[in-house]
Formats: sequence, C-alpha cells, structure tokens
Amino acid sequence: MYARVSTIQASPDRIDEAARAYQEQAVPFVRQLSGFKGAYWLANRQTGRVLGVALWESEEAMRASEVEIEPRRREAAQAMGARVQGTEEYEVIAHA
Repeated sequence: MYARVSTIQASPDRIDEAARAYQEQAVPFVRQLSGFKGAYWLANRQTGRVLGVALWESEEAMRASEVEIEPRRREAAQAMGARVQGTEEYEVIAHA
C-alpha cells in the first residue's frame, strides 16, 4: 500500500469549512478513483495546518491519481483561502 500526504495551511477559523468541503466534495471524488483504499484529513485547529493522507493499493494507482487530484487540491485550498504547502509520497511499511 502507498500513501500521499498533502500539507495545507488554512486559517484556523476556517477548519470547520474545510471539514465540510472534504466531506461533501473530496470524499465522494476520491472514492471513485481506481486503487483508492481510504483517506484521513487531519487538522490542527490552533495553527490551521491540515494534513491529507490518501491510501492507494499500489504505487501505480497513487501516481495515476495525481493527475486528477492535483488541480482539485489546489482549487479547494484556494476556495478556503488556504495554500498547499506540499505533497509527499510514501510506501506503507506497517499498518494496524
């Protein structure tokens, strides 16, 4: 399994808005992508930092998904007045 971790900096007072957007828009979208295994969006309400962790069944699926996800990630961040600070890709080496 593989994971892409996206770091987004939002305003702390817009975390609830971000949570709604993820539930209403991001979740339905990523669920339809080939090889998608699950995701978590984590927020620090004091700093406004949001981490998105998307899990993929293979490295190929993860890389193929980026073409569709990247523009949506950027647009969603801009709509919330946030900015994408970066993305990183990992192989999941242990899972509980």
